[in-house]
Amino acid sequence: MEKILNYIGGKLVEPSSGKYLDNFNPSEGKVYSLVADSDENDVNEAVRAAKQAFPSWSTMPTEERCKILLRVADLIDRDLEKLALAESIDNGKTVKLAKAVDIYRASANMKFYATAAMHFASEAHVNDGDSINYTTRMPIGVVGCISPWNLPLYLFTWKIAPALAAGCTVIGKPSELTPMTAFLFSKLCIEAGLPAGVLNIIHGLGGKAGQAIIEHTEITAISFTGGTVTGKKIAATAAPMFKKLSLELGGKNPNIVFADCDFEQTIKTSLLSSFTNQGEICLCGSRIFVERSLLDRFVSEFVKRTKELKVGDPLDSSTQLGALVSEAHLKKVLGYVSLAKEEGGKILAGGNQLKIDGRCANGYFMEPTVIVGLDEKCRTNQEEIFGPVVTIMPFDTEEEALALANSTLYGLSATIWTENLKRAHRVAHQIKSGIIWINCWLHRDLRTAFGGMKQSGVGREGGWEAIKFFTEAKNVCVKL
Repeated sequence: MEKILNYIGGKLVEPSSGKYLDNFNPSEGKVYSLVADSDENDVNEAVRAAKQAFPSWSTMPTEERCKILLRVADLIDRDLEKLALAESIDNGKTVKLAKAVDIYRASANMKFYATAAMHFASEAHVNDGDSINYTTRMPIGVVGCISPWNLPLYLFTWKIAPALAAGCTVIGKPSELTPMTAFLFSKLCIEAGLPAGVLNIIHGLGGKAGQAIIEHTEITAISFTGGTVTGKKIAATAAPMFKKLSLELGGKNPNIVFADCDFEQTIKTSLLSSFTNQGEICLCGSRIFVERSLLDRFVSEFVKRTKELKVGDPLDSSTQLGALVSEAHLKKVLGYVSLAKEEGGKILAGGNQLKIDGRCANGYFMEPTVIVGLDEKCRTNQEEIFGPVVTIMPFDTEEEALALANSTLYGLSATIWTENLKRAHRVAHQIKSGIIWINCWLHRDLRTAFGGMKQSGVGREGGWEAIKFFTEAKNVCVKL
């Protein structure tokens, strides 16, 4: 059985403990590989390698760093099919989605930040001919990048690419649930000639390997994507140590549908925003609010099309929804469906575990689920479920829609459907979310700031925001 090894000092190495964790194929419900069960000893070795590599990497001409990172991107493109298949087997998502989104975006992340580093400029200010102030930005040092299981290589590269481009050296930790593509990525880094120690990848449990990264005194910044509860624990450890923190956390995102929307486009995209990647995306619109005059038509058509979605073998090109990432997560999501019933909700579609014939008979599959009849205060509408489950609620006025949208502790993203331009802008400015989509969803430009408000996170990723996070600003004043 294949062993997923750590990547430390430019080499693939066994964990210091010699211990491994089972890595499951969620579509088959069985162990198919073993992942390193790392601890603080492995993290210490990685930090030593990163510290040794930092002086030469941080002072390397930007053009040279750019060339190396672009070589990594080219190798991702070359291995698109292999990486997409690995992502599907490891995560449960469809190969089609992994190819079109995950691996494509991983390459795009590397290319974007490799070239962005070439265009990063500092500021200068002349003070009435008396003095000049100029700002330099220096790489902050050894940084920790911890990424989640839902978009494994996509979000792993989203963190490490700007850190490496800025001149930092990195200790990366992918999720122990989906480690395979990060392992394959480490092999590509070796092939591309990334200098030893510049990137180190530690596999293992968050409470052990991840915590050791967060606690390490010589790791200067932590970039984390994951659940809000874990984010709070990270902040509690790292903040008293005065580490820089970027926390991209959970969401309970509203999808607001006004009666004057383009109905066909709204239905079509709302299905995607509800159930893409089995609903395991922090940006999914899990609370759908529909203007009352359109409610019956919307619910009828949305439920009809939900029931037509094909759940099945992720390797089948006709499959639209694959397996949930783990048995534990499947039970969690099904638990919320049971809770919704207790809270008075009515299941109009789905709500059950799904058994698939053939090789996927023991996989972690679930029907896409639509629930109505709940109020905005219930737990089902307040807590992040992170699965193929959406609720639909009516509203009568714009003010009510805004109150519903802003009624949770989260504020990551929101979607607005209307053909009224003034209303679109007016509502967008009043929703307390970091990302607003109007008449679209998941339409991304890598130059834009990405992040949430309230308990959806701290800081921003994307564009220059990410480069700035991994650097320290220094002002120099010259008297003329």
